[in-house]
Amino acid sequence: MSYETAQAVTKEKLVTDVKEVIHDAEVLIKATAGDLSEKAKDARAQLSAKIESARAQLSKWQAVAKEKAIEGAKQADQTIRAHPYESIAIAFGAGLLIGIIATRK
Repeated sequence: MSYETAQAVTKEKLVTDVKEVIHDAEVLIKATAGDLSEKAKDARAQLSAKIESARAQLSKWQAVAKEKAIEGAKQADQTIRAHPYESIAIAFGAGLLIGIIATRK
């Protein structure tokens, strides 16, 4: 696994974990809705603020990741258009290599 692939998997895991934490925190807030103590109210308010902050940050990360993916696709398209024969040769070679590896026993 390449560094970029590992990094992408790690980012996806982070996004998934953040979503789970946000969900769990929301469940906790709903579960403690009946608690009327001042400490609980303060804790719920702080947790609600942190949830909103986490949601905003998650949205920002996703937007940045989407922009990077689009930019990468555009760069790949430009490279392929600039070097069509080389791109075909590389794709053929990669396909041949994968075919040989897949059919080996």
